[in-house]
Amino acid sequence: MSSYFTDLAQQYIDGTWRPGTGSWDIITINPYDGEKLASITIATVEEVDEAYRSAARAQKQWAATSPYARRAIFENVLRLVEEREAEISALLVDEAGGTFGKAAFELHLAKEFLRESIHLALRPEGRILPSPIDGKENRVYREPVGVVGVISPFNVPFLLSLKSVAPALALGNAVVLKPHQNTPVSGGTVIAKLFEDAGLPPGLLNVVVTDIAEIRDAFLEHPVPRVISFTGSDKVGRHVATVAASHFKRTVIELGGNSAFVVLDDADVDYAVDAAVFSRFVHQGQVCMAANRILVDRAVADEFTEKFVAKVRTLKAGDPRDPQTAIGPLINSSQAEAVTAVVEQAVGEGAHALVHGRTVGNVVEPSVLADLPADSALLRQEVFGPVVFVNTFDGEEEAVRLVNESPYGLSGAVHTADVERGVAFAKQIVTGMFHVNDATVHDEPIVPFGGEKNSGVGRLNGESTLEAFTTTKWISVQHGRSAFPF
Repeated sequence: MSSYFTDLAQQYIDGTWRPGTGSWDIITINPYDGEKLASITIATVEEVDEAYRSAARAQKQWAATSPYARRAIFENVLRLVEEREAEISALLVDEAGGTFGKAAFELHLAKEFLRESIHLALRPEGRILPSPIDGKENRVYREPVGVVGVISPFNVPFLLSLKSVAPALALGNAVVLKPHQNTPVSGGTVIAKLFEDAGLPPGLLNVVVTDIAEIRDAFLEHPVPRVISFTGSDKVGRHVATVAASHFKRTVIELGGNSAFVVLDDADVDYAVDAAVFSRFVHQGQVCMAANRILVDRAVADEFTEKFVAKVRTLKAGDPRDPQTAIGPLINSSQAEAVTAVVEQAVGEGAHALVHGRTVGNVVEPSVLADLPADSALLRQEVFGPVVFVNTFDGEEEAVRLVNESPYGLSGAVHTADVERGVAFAKQIVTGMFHVNDATVHDEPIVPFGGEKNSGVGRLNGESTLEAFTTTKWISVQHGRSAFPF
């Protein structure tokens, strides 16, 4: 077990490591073998307040610091991630239950986002705008919002914490991070340690490991943070957005998905199979962009389904530390039970189980379910596990309708021999992201990332991140004398 679990099983507030003062502990467990990894006494409302207050104090000096000096911190963090990559990878495998392949993918993206943050520190620019009033100069300054509250999920904890934390800091803000209870180290305190070792001044990044049962809405209602960045379920996200709005806070809300993977009649079937298997089963399907639904034109349905099922049967499920494992455990027993129940419900509703995986502990083997009735609620909800529904359609018009019959709109993909046909198809889908001849799971540092409908509000990455974590201020200067009516 990594020493990170003993060294970093604490709160990080105002530049100091210390236990929380709550009355109970959060226990983080290896989801594969049940090994206890760490015990962290939770933070209280008072400690959340202290974290925000220390962030507010430190932020003013940080915002006044040259962006070139701020940039150097992120260069140091990137170097440290590269030096400690093997340790962080093992941490992700043990705490989040991902395979080493998934950990490598997560760390690769994390480094790309750190590189973008290095550049982001220099991106804010002011403007001088014309005025209809003689002698008036209009200056528009772009400034940090102040303090950002970040709530991150368990599935891709290191990356999804870092992609809000790093740019917010780079742009001159301070941050208070609340990682998910199942991944408090890989999604929280290890990031604090990296920034501490990189030379980030105390107080600018605080990590509070706690639970809403202890603090309720204190993290959201606190008067200090002006922006809340949340990644998680739509149920919790709806509550976060409601509470934040009632306190006039801005939000960036990235929620779940019900992505469709569409195979048109002219698709390269072998390639589509490869992309579809990755789209559904990467990280056991615990990815918001994962393909819940595979929709195949009837003309190629038999060929696609036969090859897809054959490939799914080759996926090894079990110990994520085994390099041959493709399907590791779900994050906890509740998730494993919920996903298993989905399979049984689908079969009960008339779906044909082309592959019916077993559940052993928290490891849920892949299931492929065909011909689920079109009115099933399961086709319109997010399934966070290695279960996929395969249905057929007749023609593009029906495919577009089926894809859009979802309360979600995060990602998706379409496969076709004609790229422009694919683009025309994608334009008809109500979604934040859609990919032609590729997988549904993608994230890149400079493209806008986010969803429509129940999949969230706002965007991150690139210019979108700049908008999310900064604000504008208009300062006018009258170089002459204004004339007043009285």
